[in-house]
Amino acid sequence: MLAVLGVPVDAEMIERGAGLYAESCASCHGADLEGQPDWRRRLDDGRMPAPPHDETGHTWHHADQQLFDITKNGLASVVPGYESDMPVFDGILSDAEITAILGYIKNTWPERERGFQAEVTAKDEGGT
Repeated sequence: MLAVLGVPVDAEMIERGAGLYAESCASCHGADLEGQPDWRRRLDDGRMPAPPHDETGHTWHHADQQLFDITKNGLASVVPGYESDMPVFDGILSDAEITAILGYIKNTWPERERGFQAEVTAKDEGGT
């Protein structure tokens, strides 16, 4: 069963998450989760472009809690001192809205990536 932070991902969450993603994330991460061009190459200011959230990126390499924390509190919350163009969504999106966006994103991944990410999440939560 697909879940985000223990919350089951259902059709309602996916629909809500898709709309919120379109409003809050797509301008940088792409309407189709494709990320910005040359997302692996630093910009002139030293920052990285927005990565894809589809299976071609690395979002699925991270546990649910880390993805939630990055979205809510910015990349510096998980990588101290890291400077990014990613906005902090605390106070802009509720926890439930962030969870819905992550549910939408996770729903687009192929089974292999979903399985890997579920294992990473389980290890992060102290599972096996």
